[in-house]
Amino acid sequence: MLDNPTITGIDAHAHVFSQALTLAGGRRYTPGYDATLADYLEHLHANGLSHGVVVQPSFLGTDNRYLLAALQQAPERLRGVVVVDRQVAPETLQAMARQGVVGVRLNLVGQPLPDFAAPGWAVFFQRLVELGWHVELHRELDDLPHLVRQLLPFGVKLVIDHFGRPDARRGVDQPAFGALLALGASGQVWLKVSGIYRLAGSPEQNLEFARAAMPLLAQSFGLERLVWGSDWPHTQHENRISYASVVEQRQALGFSKSVQQALLIDTPSRLFGFEHV
Repeated sequence: MLDNPTITGIDAHAHVFSQALTLAGGRRYTPGYDATLADYLEHLHANGLSHGVVVQPSFLGTDNRYLLAALQQAPERLRGVVVVDRQVAPETLQAMARQGVVGVRLNLVGQPLPDFAAPGWAVFFQRLVELGWHVELHRELDDLPHLVRQLLPFGVKLVIDHFGRPDARRGVDQPAFGALLALGASGQVWLKVSGIYRLAGSPEQNLEFARAAMPLLAQSFGLERLVWGSDWPHTQHENRISYASVVEQRQALGFSKSVQQALLIDTPSRLFGFEHV
């Protein structure tokens, strides 16, 4: 078990897994390598970060055992976001909460959009609210505003992945991005400024979009609703992206010390419960 260092920075989005694990059927990606906790903690240390949030990858489905084992190895330094069926027993959720889980991911990329009016969703979200957990949404930008508006009445905290997965080539004036910005005032939605390389454009276009988007996001959501994540180990982009390169992308955005303090320490400490350690 690893000790509890002072928080110098929180990586709000990463994955750990082994290629030897049983993988979910119908997956969009099959890893050909291991992304171990030891490797991840080494990346954190090398980049001046102390804590992290590990997120269940889609190709492992609802088998969260590897993630939970990672949390047990570094309980003071890690929090987890799992993937579960909405029929999951409340006792299972409570046990996960004791292990450091703070949210559930809905990875809807490549999936039919769910009908949140269907039976079971309201009870499921109520259980998450009672636990203080969030729902992490991963979907391309065009569908996100509609999804968020459906979920807000449930009262659950919402966390949007990877800038909302916009197409950077369409710029910050694309209607769906404006609709997402408008939802920032709800006080119920957070956004991860992560995965710049996933924004569909060239590296230059993606970085240009992120530069233009950041002041708009800060104005609409407030720095108290924005967090940064590495998205390590950069699945499907491993050959051209590294931990060091995503840190360089973050630095290229030119954040002031106060913005870095908010993105890397203050906001993620509150959102993921690190302030209690």
